[in-house]
Amino acid sequence: MKQTIQSAIIWLVGILLTVLLFFVMALVSTVLFPFDKKRKFTHAQCFWWSNAVTALNPYWDVKVEGLKNIDHNQTYVVVSNHQSLADIVLMYKTRMQFKWVAKESLFKIPFLGWNMFLAKHIMLRRGEFSSIKKVYKEAVQWLRSGISVLFFPEGTRSNDLAMGEFQNGAFKLAIKEKVPILPILIQGTRDAIPKGSWRFTTKISCLLKVLPPIDTAIYLSADYNRLRDFVRSQLNSN
Repeated sequence: MKQTIQSAIIWLVGILLTVLLFFVMALVSTVLFPFDKKRKFTHAQCFWWSNAVTALNPYWDVKVEGLKNIDHNQTYVVVSNHQSLADIVLMYKTRMQFKWVAKESLFKIPFLGWNMFLAKHIMLRRGEFSSIKKVYKEAVQWLRSGISVLFFPEGTRSNDLAMGEFQNGAFKLAIKEKVPILPILIQGTRDAIPKGSWRFTTKISCLLKVLPPIDTAIYLSADYNRLRDFVRSQLNSN
């Protein structure tokens, strides 16, 4: 009974925080519209939201490492493995400005998806070549304006403990735009959101670890697969 009550409170508080985040982001983006075209201040509202969501869940033990590897004056192509929706909650603990590439269905979730629209994240319609081209074009524009772009190159959440194969787009982009790769490892979030039930029953440990940036200047356009495999090996070995 205790776990049922706790779980209900966790979900209720999480939903209320996300609703509150939407109204705060909407207000900030409206008031600062003439001065915040990149939605930096709007995006930054997710920082307190991330802290609140993780702090108020007694079943999550969150650890963050490697923040010293982030130069907040540098633009990156951020590459991370993907285990669950909780990855996004943790990612905001980097305090980085970024636009992440997300599938269209996430943008349709009330409040959560609306927040993504307000922050101007990049929408991907899977299976549409024109959408892939549009995503690439938007990512280039953000990088050239000084905003990092975040990819989950597995394409979807992995179904087991093994890291999935990486797609090529993020690595081609990083080489073409001469932007360093920032690898970020996420562990433990696979079980952060219960599967097949809404009840939280087990305390889990989550880790977000920022690895040292990888310079792409030494790579030619045709070397994207070598860069892809190197980044994947770095994430796998930590």
